[in-house]
Amino acid sequence: MRIAGAALAAIRQHLVAAYPAEGCGFLVGARGANGEVVVSHELPIANRRGADGAARKRYLISPDDFQSAEREATASGLQIVGVYHSHPNVAARPSSYDQEHAWPWYRYLIVSVGGGAVRDERVWELADDRRGFVEQVLQIEE
Repeated sequence: MRIAGAALAAIRQHLVAAYPAEGCGFLVGARGANGEVVVSHELPIANRRGADGAARKRYLISPDDFQSAEREATASGLQIVGVYHSHPNVAARPSSYDQEHAWPWYRYLIVSVGGGAVRDERVWELADDRRGFVEQVLQIEE
């Protein structure tokens, strides 16, 4: 997955600010004919898990937030190509919860945040058979 440097910087800033809770948002961009995903910008979303006290370990994007983001992306001639979220104080690897709630056609940028700083970031795609994630290459474009 290729991502604009400014978009990645904004994602990092959003997720560090959300710490120690999980932060989340959408990756907006386009898919090439060869399946390549190019992220031009991010769309931060409020973690709706805050109300139930589970925001330190989980994130939730409401259907209304999803529809609004989809309309915004489409109006720009783009599409939602993935989701980003943080893992506070743990590795940037998908959890079993992530696997249960992921969709195979999206990319998932997971950012490990610890002590209020980014530790690591990785991109994943859920296999079509949903048996697990496959790590993707993250290429930052300046």
